[in-house]
Amino acid sequence: MRNISFSARAQAPDGVLFRDLNGESIILNLESETYFGLDEVGTRMWQVLTTQPTIEAALNDLCAEFDVDREQLRRDLEELLDQLVAQRLIEVIPPIA
Repeated sequence: MRNISFSARAQAPDGVLFRDLNGESIILNLESETYFGLDEVGTRMWQVLTTQPTIEAALNDLCAEFDVDREQLRRDLEELLDQLVAQRLIEVIPPIA
């Protein structure tokens, strides 16, 4: 598992497409032809991660939205980010110092 700073920002790299398919989604890296399917919860995580200024802000929004223990949600978010980063489907941008 990577050490991901929650003060960082997550964004889709150039050449990565996201398509929502009635709540579930597909993410495709056009360069590597890698694709990844997300269920309804994973889709929502992606949407919030890629629109918030930090991963921490995304975690806060998701905690307000889902009835789940904050630490469990944090672990789930880290796991998803690890998988997406490994597949080059999302980039974690360090905060500006």
